[in-house]
Amino acid sequence: MKLTIKKVTEDNYNEILGLRVNKDQEGFIETTEKCLEESNELELWRPVGIYSEDELVGFAMYGLFEDEDEDGRVWLDRFMIGEKYQGNGYGKVGIEVLIKRLYKEYKCKEIFLSVYDNNPNAIKLYKRLGFRFNGELDINGERVMLVDLKGMED
Repeated sequence: MKLTIKKVTEDNYNEILGLRVNKDQEGFIETTEKCLEESNELELWRPVGIYSEDELVGFAMYGLFEDEDEDGRVWLDRFMIGEKYQGNGYGKVGIEVLIKRLYKEYKCKEIFLSVYDNNPNAIKLYKRLGFRFNGELDINGERVMLVDLKGMED
């Protein structure tokens, strides 16, 4: 399976707005509309669509917080696979593609994300991809996870 990442532009903006998660997942992530509003308010956010060929299957938003830690922290702040595409492996491959992109874009040693304790499917996925809890909580009470990228090749 090959997935690609595309920036949110005028061409795919409305398509991104139409992406939804399952009803039982709505409390775990903001709507794409809210995410895009936040990206307009804070320039560091990079919203992107996740595509299988030309079909939008997911959404993510990431950014570098330069004032966190010595070298800043790269956050994969939002990640979702659309409800009709879930259960097909897009989540795992999507995270892998995003990790490579963030490493290449920021030359970072770690990537951070946060997750609610009551989201076991996301926790299981992130752990499978090398993320681990670091003992921190974010401002919303979500547990912070990170993946170590030292030794990753370009």
